[in-house]
Amino acid sequence: MTLVLRRLSILLRMASALLLGLVGAGHAYAQLRVEISGVGSQQFPIAVVAFSGETLPQDVAAIVRANLTRSGMFRLIDTGAMTLPDNATPNFADWRARGADALLIGQVQRLASGAFDIRFRLFDTVKQQQIDAGAYTAQLNMLRFTSHQISDRIYERITGEKGVFATRIAYVVKLSKESYELQVSDADGQNAQTALRSREPIISPTWSPDGLRLAYVSFEDKKPVVFVHEVETGRRTRVASFRGSNSAPAFSPDGRTLAVVLTRDGFSQIFTMPAGGGEPTRLTRSSAIDTEPTYAADGNIYFTSDRAGGPQIYRMPAGGGEATRVTFRGDYNISPTLSPDGKTLGFVSRRAGRFQVFALDLATGTELQLTETVRDESPSFAPNGKVLIYATEVRGRGALATVSSDGRVRQILTTQAGDIREPAWSPWPRGAQP
Repeated sequence: MTLVLRRLSILLRMASALLLGLVGAGHAYAQLRVEISGVGSQQFPIAVVAFSGETLPQDVAAIVRANLTRSGMFRLIDTGAMTLPDNATPNFADWRARGADALLIGQVQRLASGAFDIRFRLFDTVKQQQIDAGAYTAQLNMLRFTSHQISDRIYERITGEKGVFATRIAYVVKLSKESYELQVSDADGQNAQTALRSREPIISPTWSPDGLRLAYVSFEDKKPVVFVHEVETGRRTRVASFRGSNSAPAFSPDGRTLAVVLTRDGFSQIFTMPAGGGEPTRLTRSSAIDTEPTYAADGNIYFTSDRAGGPQIYRMPAGGGEATRVTFRGDYNISPTLSPDGKTLGFVSRRAGRFQVFALDLATGTELQLTETVRDESPSFAPNGKVLIYATEVRGRGALATVSSDGRVRQILTTQAGDIREPAWSPWPRGAQP
């Protein structure tokens, strides 16, 4: 039987126009608007006071508040217009009376160099003690990133889990029938920058483990070709441009190898090759459609295949070998994504005509439906494994959405700029890995 996948149907189309531009365009596009629904099983009450000192175009405290709210794990206590310098001694009884179990205060000061000195202190109002403090020096254009770093510190100190506010997401925006953009933004959808513009489709972006490169499929050569793209410099390399279709790239955990799907031998099969280009090595040898490979940290590759009739997800060693079926519930399961710890498989399943994101505990076989939307695709785990981003449709247009790994907290990220699809969540920034 034929495996009906959105991406494969796109891959059958041939490109007919020229590439328009690439990274470093120097201007941002329409930012994503966030709508939040649901909260965590427990919400921690916290007061985030406006940072004292310099008035900035980027309000550090406001960004921190927005991040903590989006997580669904915190309940923000109203602080009004109050400011407290970072060397102030809080009135713990007063903040407890307001309902805050934690308090964040801070200060921003412009330095002679033009950079900003940003300091914060985090207090436990119940124990009446300081539990964290930090200082950062940032240029004006890095204030948002610094605000995300502070948010990550607070999230980790209170929840015990690393935050992902300082990470990025890549996604494709379809502006019109002949206008596509690969964009990269902060995890909150702000600070979006265009990495690539094309008159032809761009699909399947995926991050390298170091967060410095993106691999994706572009149709600019009048056929699907896999590129590796250096995010900061815009330098691009054609790494898979063989006869037929070249699609579905995935980086190995060390970033040195790409798994790709090629049809050069007639069938859609999985190969591996050097990430900088080179001769591919065939891994699967079936008469079925094998596609959508993704690496697990344990040395296995998960992929989608219709070898059993309908599309299901399988696992095989990264060097090739016998494949083991992983999904059994439902007759249509695609788009595998692995949590960073390798314990949970996220995927899209069609149930009762609806395409929705599910999570499968690989040790117990327990399955959990995560989404309530009906046309979901392309799930991708955050680097802490606590959230997934995916594409869906809202009011007839492509949009991005996130859902917590327990399904409790959901967000929709929309823009007026066009249809948004193909999201991929970056790893942690360099130096921030656990």
